[in-house]
Amino acid sequence: MPHPLNQHPQRVALHNEVHARPPQALVAPLAISHLVMLCDAAQREASRAHVSALLRDHHLPLPDPQSCHFRLDLGAFHIRWELHTEFVSWTFMSALPIDRLGEAEPVRAAAVVPQNWLAGLPGQCLCSLHLWAVAAETPGSAALVKQLLLDDSLQASSVAGGVAEVYTDFALHPDGFSRMVLLAGKLSPRRLGRLVQRLLEIETYRMAALLGLPTAREASSILASAERELAELASAIRSARPEDEPLLLDRLTKLAGQVESQHAATHSRFSASVAYFELVDKRIAEINESGLPGMQTLGEFMDRRLTPARSTCEWATRRQDALSQRVSRISNLLRTRVEIEQQQSSQALLTTMNQRQDMQLQMQSTVEGLSVAAITYYIVGLVSYLAKGAAQLGWPWSGESTAAAAIPVVALGVWWSLRRLHHKVFKR
Repeated sequence: MPHPLNQHPQRVALHNEVHARPPQALVAPLAISHLVMLCDAAQREASRAHVSALLRDHHLPLPDPQSCHFRLDLGAFHIRWELHTEFVSWTFMSALPIDRLGEAEPVRAAAVVPQNWLAGLPGQCLCSLHLWAVAAETPGSAALVKQLLLDDSLQASSVAGGVAEVYTDFALHPDGFSRMVLLAGKLSPRRLGRLVQRLLEIETYRMAALLGLPTAREASSILASAERELAELASAIRSARPEDEPLLLDRLTKLAGQVESQHAATHSRFSASVAYFELVDKRIAEINESGLPGMQTLGEFMDRRLTPARSTCEWATRRQDALSQRVSRISNLLRTRVEIEQQQSSQALLTTMNQRQDMQLQMQSTVEGLSVAAITYYIVGLVSYLAKGAAQLGWPWSGESTAAAAIPVVALGVWWSLRRLHHKVFKR
């Protein structure tokens, strides 16, 4: 009976994530062809439609539209389809006849797939691998290794705790496929399925990890040019005059934009390469390999050959981060210098304004003295006219005497009135 609690809508999907892309139980002898197609979003959806077309041709039910992997028996061959973030992987498996093994060319699983349909796989081929799995005691198994692989680049190791042996030359052969031979020993079907899946993933993730190498090489030339430009700007800033600083700041801003744009364009690629390199390391550790006499193991080969590419990607990432930080520091220094000069200019301007204000106050005081004299003159004149008219009514003083006596009183009154007015204005 279902539990009555309210369920999270993603609970089932999250719970089943531990069962995503499970290994398939396999039985040797077996021929396997593995293809990895690099796809954008539209091509990944086209891959889903492409596999549906194959199933319709075989009158089989179509896969779930939301599924990201499935496997199916089509009679002449088995197909395993997996949808990843950047690529789609196709794995084809067919029975391997063991008569005349090591003498005649062995069957390739891709050869039994409809060729017109196979040629139309959406995307760009990033990885293609033929793998043959046979029991070690099968007649002709040793000759199969010499028949299929190049002696001068042969790599081999004992895997699965010494139960099986794997051979490869990491070379592209005339058909465009790399090759691998697995002498399965007495592995159970489930262990063989896990081992084959890990071997296929080693080749897949190796190629996916190396996608960052061309980007790192391209970024190195851009970073070198940006570093030279930054060095020139840093030298120019040391001897720059104030009028040169706006131009330098404009150049520095453009350089910062270029560096950040390039960093944004490559960051996801470098991050993906780091993750893929880690997956390669994990898958090599999981096959539990040990050395065969006189042979280099897969892990030793990968460590020797992939380390330079990995270091190049990591060094490009560090250079980008370091350059971005240097540009930021120099930009901050230049902006600080410009701000200090602006503050000094503002301080000088304020000092000049204070000096002008003092001069204006002094001139205003002078004008105020003249204003007192002018106002006193006009008022005394009015008093003189008033005294002359009052003389006819009995005023004892003449108009001139009255005006002379009124001058100090009027002047003092005018001065005191102006002072009171100024006091009120400044206090407000």
